[in-house]
Amino acid sequence: MSSNHARKLPRYAHSLAGTLLAAREAVMAPIRPLLRQANVTEQQWRVLRVLADEGALDAGGVADAALLYPPSVTRILKELADRGLIERTSDPADARRRMVAITDGGRDLVANTAVETLVLLRGYEDAFGKERLHNLLREAAALSAALRPFQPDD
Repeated sequence: MSSNHARKLPRYAHSLAGTLLAAREAVMAPIRPLLRQANVTEQQWRVLRVLADEGALDAGGVADAALLYPPSVTRILKELADRGLIERTSDPADARRRMVAITDGGRDLVANTAVETLVLLRGYEDAFGKERLHNLLREAAALSAALRPFQPDD
């Protein structure tokens, strides 16, 4: 890219990517201590949340729903299984397919962490406005859907 084109880009802090990352960081910074207290990483938390929300999934489904790369999910699932927070079973419809489900211990971890997380989320609503936050979530989902055609084929 020529320097002329680069000058037309917005400053990174005002770019779409920069603004969205700053918002994500603002959301996650207060949550990280809760995750450390629960002894889980952000990625492990996402996997546990997805499994708590969706039920049993195969590893690819976990990767897609938790927005993680498949090789990372393989490592995360091993760590969570070693801790007894998830279990792997065969798919009753296809014994070759391995499914992953959250255990009672995993559900307890999510439920216990959710108590404090919900307090933060209510604070976010108070600070930003409940309706504004709802609209932001709706618009962010619409943006994700609208940009799907731009995703590279892997």
